[in-house]
Amino acid sequence: MTSRISRSTRVGGSVAAAALLAAGLTGLSTGSAGASPTADGPSAQPLRLSASQRAELIREANATTAKAAGELGLGAQEKLVVRDVIKDADGTVHTRYERTYAGLPVLGGDLVVHETKAGKPAGVTRATRAAVKVASTTPALGAATVQQKALTAAKGAGAQKPTADQAPRKVIWAASGTPVLAYETVVGGFQDDGTPSQLHVVTDANTGKKLSEWQAVKTGTGNSEYSGKVTLGTTLSGSTYQLNDSARGAHKTYDLAHKTAGKGTLLTDADDVWGNGLASNTQTAAVDAHYGAGVTWDFYKNVLGRNGIKNDGVASYSRVHYGKNYVNAFWDDGCFCMTYGDGSGNAAPLTSLDVAGHEMSHGLTAATANLNYSGESGGLNEATSDIFGTSVEFYANNSTDVGDYLIGEKININGDGTPLRYMDKPSKDGGSKDSWYSGLGNLDVHYSSGPANHFFYLLSEGSGAKTINGVSYNSPTANGSTVTGIGRDKAVQIWYKALTTYMTSTTDYKGARTATLSAASALYGASSAEYKAVDAAWAAVSVS
Repeated sequence: MTSRISRSTRVGGSVAAAALLAAGLTGLSTGSAGASPTADGPSAQPLRLSASQRAELIREANATTAKAAGELGLGAQEKLVVRDVIKDADGTVHTRYERTYAGLPVLGGDLVVHETKAGKPAGVTRATRAAVKVASTTPALGAATVQQKALTAAKGAGAQKPTADQAPRKVIWAASGTPVLAYETVVGGFQDDGTPSQLHVVTDANTGKKLSEWQAVKTGTGNSEYSGKVTLGTTLSGSTYQLNDSARGAHKTYDLAHKTAGKGTLLTDADDVWGNGLASNTQTAAVDAHYGAGVTWDFYKNVLGRNGIKNDGVASYSRVHYGKNYVNAFWDDGCFCMTYGDGSGNAAPLTSLDVAGHEMSHGLTAATANLNYSGESGGLNEATSDIFGTSVEFYANNSTDVGDYLIGEKININGDGTPLRYMDKPSKDGGSKDSWYSGLGNLDVHYSSGPANHFFYLLSEGSGAKTINGVSYNSPTANGSTVTGIGRDKAVQIWYKALTTYMTSTTDYKGARTATLSAASALYGASSAEYKAVDAAWAAVSVS
């Protein structure tokens, strides 16, 4: 695509915002999605923008933020900051904003403005409908007092050697309840399993009450099997080959050599033949990680129409051989990278295909809806990575690691050959839930992901017993209904559009239902079989 993508036909985001305010469409509930565009079919698919085209859309949106803020009814001290712009094939534009108040970041103040090609309103998705204002931005408590409270909270959560990586910053907390002046403190150190910690603790700046906490380092697990003989993107530098994939945003893979800090050493080789399929060879883990990152990049590009994690053509990087006997893998927004441990006895690297897809997709979520990593939104964050990780595995069509709806099926952490998670019936893992209930948000995010994983399986494959790629499934429904699937290809498009267009940082399960219905309506029409299937799949996991 070489033509210039222009916002000139939009008449500016502020005009559409004014019309939305007049029509009374901006007052949507916390975590819910706005009205869906009226377009249906392929025309509602996002355009595949080049990095320069996307940058131009963002530049033009930034030029109208002041008017947009006023015409959306925001207060005089509130300002909008453009986070992303998505343009659909039919010309519909979705502009995602973050918000500040008196120069302070508003956590939970994000929103998405939707408008048609002609600049007419098509809805607004808000993380909160509460008015963002506080009596004063002068805190009653000092930063040092709040920092100590955050360190104490981190110790209570099992942190090892917690440290305040950054001085507490003043923010407005608007993600739940009435907006208040608060401090956000980032506590470093390590979690109890050796994973690095970036625990964000939000504290009321006047009362000292802890308002929220979440872990910025997103962890996941997967199998350590080698994916067979694969093709890798490498670069010849002088007489040495590097694990540097110039065709995929210059993704690089580094060897940490069992350290827990730093970038590590870029993997190199003399003959461009890497690893031998055995964990004892230090290159093998790097092969799997590099291959997984490449396949995930291709899945984003060829299936989702996305140019990398941030849609800007720039790759993250991978680090292998993290720590000693570290049985996990994680995504870190701070380094914009994936990191993989070598497993028990340093003999089973967690570098499989679905793990790469899972970890990279935490980056995609952070770049779009930025779902808070706690409560129900945290479960949706984890489910998104499971959904895309599984979809990457199917996309790869690798005979050594076939696509399935099982998470971590070959790592054998349980010691009995069972997976870590089951998308067809999440409760089979002993901790996840098959359907929504009022206390779901109190669970660990890997368990509260259950209903969303179950929803995706039902939407893709339907309920009941069946065998797919040699794996047997039997998916129940909470309401006793029979759900007919629409196929994984359509299901993943619906989830992706919902994530990137209709979800915000505070989206909960009810909001996810609204978002996916909006996405199905935009893609296939409000009377389509796909729309009805989304509704039925959510009802089957007790979300209505």
